[in-house]
Amino acid sequence: MPAQRTSEAFEQALLPHLDAAYNLARWLTRNEHDAQDVVQEAYLRALRFFGGFRGADARAWLLKIVRNVFYTSRTQNRRNETAETFDEEIHSTAAHSVNPERLTLQNADGQMLRQALDELPCNFREVLVLRELEGLSYKEIAGVTNLPIGTVMSTLSRARDRLRRDLIAARQKNAQGRVEVLRGAVSRVRAAAAS
Repeated sequence: MPAQRTSEAFEQALLPHLDAAYNLARWLTRNEHDAQDVVQEAYLRALRFFGGFRGADARAWLLKIVRNVFYTSRTQNRRNETAETFDEEIHSTAAHSVNPERLTLQNADGQMLRQALDELPCNFREVLVLRELEGLSYKEIAGVTNLPIGTVMSTLSRARDRLRRDLIAARQKNAQGRVEVLRGAVSRVRAAAAS
């Protein structure tokens, strides 16, 4: 295939999936700059091997490359698993339809969810992102991760359970913190009234 036609076919097949590639890379690396590097390397590899692509699901093919680039770079660099906390803007409903108290609670819940997801082991984060954020089927996830469908399903189930437990624990901790703040405020008011 001539270079011009290959380039056009590559762009048509893979550029629409740039956001999905970045999203997966971002959650895997937990670092914006590393995610950009992973996506860039994944697109370079995809371009290099595009001649072998047979028109299957381009998104799943690209996400598999992103995943492989991440694990290859992680193995090569032996990087520490902890990285900066995911700090993306929280998308919410239109601001004019939500009162400030509700918006604050939504932001806190979104932050708690992102933090809980970010703290999951990489294999749990990976299947949750592919299923819940990217909408891949179990079969597509199995293809991307090179795992049997049964393993994908059980890993996804365990990941959801762990995320649920972590969110419940975080909410309880936050509620306890609010109670302590209120107790402190009441004590200060009583002390001020007594003096």
